[in-house]
Amino acid sequence: MAQVSLKNVCKAFPGGARVVDNINLGVENKEFMVLVGPSGCGKSTTLRMIAGLEEITEGNLYIGDKMVNDVPAKDRDIAMVFQNYALYPHMTVFENMAFGLKLRHYPKQEIIQRVNEAADILSIKHLLQRRPREISGGERQRVALGRAIVRKPLVFLFDEPLSNLDAKLRVQMRTEIHKLHIKLQTTIIYVTHDQVEAMTMGDRIAVMKNGVLQQVADPIQVYDHPKNKFVAGFIGTPPMNFMTGRILKKDGKIYFDEGKIMIRLVEDMYKVMTPYLGKEVIFGIRSEDIYDKLFVSEAPAENIIKVNCEVVEPMGSEVYLYLNTGRHTFIARVGAHDRPHVNQDMDVVFDMSKVHFFDKETEETIV
Repeated sequence: MAQVSLKNVCKAFPGGARVVDNINLGVENKEFMVLVGPSGCGKSTTLRMIAGLEEITEGNLYIGDKMVNDVPAKDRDIAMVFQNYALYPHMTVFENMAFGLKLRHYPKQEIIQRVNEAADILSIKHLLQRRPREISGGERQRVALGRAIVRKPLVFLFDEPLSNLDAKLRVQMRTEIHKLHIKLQTTIIYVTHDQVEAMTMGDRIAVMKNGVLQQVADPIQVYDHPKNKFVAGFIGTPPMNFMTGRILKKDGKIYFDEGKIMIRLVEDMYKVMTPYLGKEVIFGIRSEDIYDKLFVSEAPAENIIKVNCEVVEPMGSEVYLYLNTGRHTFIARVGAHDRPHVNQDMDVVFDMSKVHFFDKETEETIV
């Protein structure tokens, strides 16, 4: 079994700066776990501790039932795929893939068999006699994957493996790695700063900020029910829109007052928002939950907002509208047919059943 467990794991460098702070994370056997967060959040350091390339300052790390804090990297039965491929330029593709097995003194026939099996899975059998300079970036990444596959490790570790690829190839390789996981049925821990990669690839995603785990859940749970404002803003494209304002009660109804606009909350939120009456909160709404009034048949008058359209960005199948209330700017994602004029005032509708509120002091989710 290839579960990976981190229990109160910390990493501090000389000087006392904690780059990973009290991480508790369990990765199940055969699970695809993605560590995601901005640069400097500690995700790669966490991966390197799992790999044995960084010492653990505090806490315990288990692979299966065995604590491996003091086990050398070569004895942990893991394989790591790096961002920069790390291929030997003077070796052929076959020799690169076979190198780790030769170091471990595998029989020649078994090496040939394992390399050919991995090359078949990755569709690179025709490249085995070429050198890295003779193949493309995507093919080099496949070779790096193949070098890991031939090991048949308990756990695969990926450290931002697609960062050096162009956008189209990144999408293609994302799909290839996902299919590879289904074929191999092994445990994968994957590090990325790209939240689209995290959402599309992971069985679960672990969002990190400043060395601290913010939320661990399946991608849809994280998207629909973020634990705090950071997670809400980091996961999703475009990012969630935020505004500050007060919660007010008027004629038995509860409103969010932004200063220039006032929006009525749905009754399901009244109970949880009542303690915040008169207080400032942070309002969050995703761009796809804002509609052009021209294309909405019915909408409560309190949810119709007059805004100014500052920028129109056609994206092909959809359009991004950059809107301004007079106090806040936000983005609406609408259909490709919707093309308002720049600097035009327009009415938009907020889907208040899908909004979020965050405590202004803690930035934790209220609802």
